[in-house]
This record gives sequence, structure tokens and C-alpha cells, in this order.
Amino acid sequence: MSLGRGPFRNSNINKYIKSTMNPTATIGKAEEINDVLAPYVPSYSSRGPNAIIPNILKPDLAAPGTYILAAVPPIDGGRLGGYDFKTGTSMACPHATAVAAYVKSFHPKWSPAAIQSSLMTTAKPMCTRVNPEAELAYGAGLINPSRAPYPGLVYDLDGQDYVKFLCSMGYSDKLLRKITRDNTICPKPNIGRVNDLNYPSFALSVKDPKRVNGVFHRTVTNVGSSNSIYRAKVEAPLGLKIIVNPSVLSFTALGEKKSFALTIKGPMEKSSLVSASLVWDDGAFQVRSPIVVYVAV
Repeated sequence: MSLGRGPFRNSNINKYIKSTMNPTATIGKAEEINDVLAPYVPSYSSRGPNAIIPNILKPDLAAPGTYILAAVPPIDGGRLGGYDFKTGTSMACPHATAVAAYVKSFHPKWSPAAIQSSLMTTAKPMCTRVNPEAELAYGAGLINPSRAPYPGLVYDLDGQDYVKFLCSMGYSDKLLRKITRDNTICPKPNIGRVNDLNYPSFALSVKDPKRVNGVFHRTVTNVGSSNSIYRAKVEAPLGLKIIVNPSVLSFTALGEKKSFALTIKGPMEKSSLVSASLVWDDGAFQVRSPIVVYVAV
């Protein structure tokens, strides 16, 4: 008996097994397809930039989401006895969720922001060969489950960081309290900046590509080796100058925090979007953050 490629319900299999003293089955060899363009983000997947907050990079990263064998309820008409091949963001989300849970199993006290940082800074970089939108298509890159629990450094956030962020966007005290559900108020004067949300990526929206000028402040937490020295490695296209200050971060304990500033200056060379990256490297861990500068439409 060959199960072949077509639908074959469990009930039919059970009937066959009961109908003979010697039931047999043949499972054909899987057909492999070498997609030389993979990994890439297909055309149906949404792109950035972030329409609400241009200087926060979206998407964050990419995960498998095309023709994923998934369990489906009977009402969904599973063609393979309760399973079917599904495509879309709804298929990429379970992959990212599972990896986040995997990281959480190693670090149960980590915040959601720390876990997100670990997923992004360990992602595998992707190329623009099939995705000219670059990071506006795939974010930090392809999710990497094996490296995710071991990021070395994390860009962490707490509730107060988000309060400062919302205040910097012009939220009133009344609107802010609808979110925090307490008596939180924005500091006066408001010294928060959107660029300073402690996010593990850098995005800069500009109006004039000949005059690029942006500054970001970040803080990283050591979760790798107790005694470690990280050096900043920057990759940037011609014409764009990226300065990291300080360029060396020395740690003597786990959980220790260090801050730095990243400055981007132009001009951009003959493109409405340019990609760069910052990698903090101590020899054992490479903590990579994408940098994107693009012309606002």
C-alpha cells in the first residue's frame, strides 16, 4: 500500500489495517528543492518603515513562514489528516514564540525586552540580493534558535523606559495614565528622546539625504562572561560616518551595565536607503545591531 501524495484520512488507514493480517505501507522519499535565493522575505509579507515611529526599526526580524506543516482543527479542512501547509505571518509567529520560550527556559528572570534583544542581536544577517528593502523587509535578520540563549549583551527595558518614550512622543499625562493605569506623569521638562529608547537596532529617518545627522544613546547589560572587554566594530557604506563613543566597554561582573552613544553623519550616496551595522565583540560573543538610514517619503 502506498500513501502517496493525496489526502488519506486516519479513518481510512484504520480500516485498511483491520482488513488484513499483514498491513504494509510505503513512505516515499521527500522531494528536496534547493532554493538558491533562500532565505528571503516573500512579496506578500509587509515591509517597513514604521509608519507611526519612523526611528524605531520594523520589522524586528524574520522567521520561517512559507508552506509550514501545521496542525489544524477539523473545521479548517486539513488535507493531511489534521495537518496542512500554511503560509503567512501567522506561521512565522509560532517560530519566534517558540524561540522566545526556549530563551526563557535558560533565563527565567529575563524581561521580554531582554529576550527580544537576544533574538535580534543573534539573528543571521540577510542580504539585499532578493530584498532590496533590506532591513525594512527582514529587520535584524533570520532568527537563530541555537545562538539566541547566548547573546553576550542585551539591550534591556523596563516600564519607566517606556513611560519616557511615550512622553517624548508627546503623550499627555491623561493619555499616559490610560496605559500605565496609575498616577504616572511625564517629567517636566521632558528630557526623553524617541531615539533613546533602548532598542537593539538603530533606524534614522531623514528628509535630506545630503545632511544626515542623528544621535542614539543605548545601555547594554552584560549576560555573557563576568570579565569581558567588548570592542565596537562598525560596517558602514561610503559617505556615511558612524561613531561609537566609547568604542570599548569593559565589564567585571554579570548584570553590569554600560552606556554608549552612536552618532550617524552623512551624506548618503545615491540611495534612498543605506544599511550598516554595529557589532560588540569580545572574542566569544558577537552582539550585532542593524543600522538603517532612509529618506522619509
